[in-house]
Amino acid sequence: MKNNNDWKSRLNVVYSTNTDYQYSTANTEEEQQTLPPQQQNLRVYLDKKQRNGKKVTIVTGFAGTADDLKTLGKELKTKCGVGGSVKDGEIIIQGDFCNKILEMLIKSGYKAKRSGG
Repeated sequence: MKNNNDWKSRLNVVYSTNTDYQYSTANTEEEQQTLPPQQQNLRVYLDKKQRNGKKVTIVTGFAGTADDLKTLGKELKTKCGVGGSVKDGEIIIQGDFCNKILEMLIKSGYKAKRSGG
């Protein structure tokens, strides 16, 4: 027997005149699969805009899950011996490590390019 007063099943439905209305919960989030390193198209560039003159190395273009992106970010930060973060699908590494990160990515089998000047 279904509880008609189950407010969680009616979430985001304000009012319905249909007595047989069944609120369907569709998963809007698709299962995103991480591409193998050979199919990744990564860009590595140096940025210092809006960072008080401090340089950061940014890796963009990763196609995959957030967990895999965090894992790659942690690996790069560890090998460079610096801090950084993973935000908005980008890996941000503190300091100018473009060439070192590019070498590490290519050695790991990723398809990576240097971007910017």
